[in-house]
Amino acid sequence: MKKLLIIALLAVGGLATAQTESGFGITAGPNYGSTGDLKQDGRTILDDPDDKLGYHVGLFVKADLGRVYFRPELLYTNLNSEYDGRAFDVHKLDAPILVGIDVVGPLHVFAGPSLQYIIETELENVEVDDVMEDFTVGAQFGVGVNFGNLGIDLRYERGFTENEVSFIDENVLSSDRFSIDTRPEQIILGISLKL
Repeated sequence: MKKLLIIALLAVGGLATAQTESGFGITAGPNYGSTGDLKQDGRTILDDPDDKLGYHVGLFVKADLGRVYFRPELLYTNLNSEYDGRAFDVHKLDAPILVGIDVVGPLHVFAGPSLQYIIETELENVEVDDVMEDFTVGAQFGVGVNFGNLGIDLRYERGFTENEVSFIDENVLSSDRFSIDTRPEQIILGISLKL
């Protein structure tokens, strides 16, 4: 019985630390977040958009430096919100550059800057102009666990600056201009597989 317990503990320990080694892999999962306030001519007219689930999918590389690791990622992200019944979608490339530390066993924490490049923004039935800045910077931090080559983490991301997209509502006779901050605040659930 004692030998069986030791073998089981070694097997679980091996599985828990397998993703702590350097390597690369794929990652994907749901994002839950919000874009900013809907503004009309600089005034906030809707400050509580209905948030929806989005998703991300991408690649990561991990360099193990003992208890500390370096993990850059390249992700395609789709975010969804709804403003007064109209769907607002943001399609972007994210490049988080994370530094983490192994806490105990399979548990680790991490943080770092997140670079964002907006590919496209869409607001249902509305002509959308270009975003103010295609490229912005934010930050991510989170916690995760590894089980063999499988990793699960939960992150929080926030942009450092506003990045507004402007548009004209073709259904309104006035020439009012509207804008939405495209830099999200989001919770991200990531599932990664080391290849």
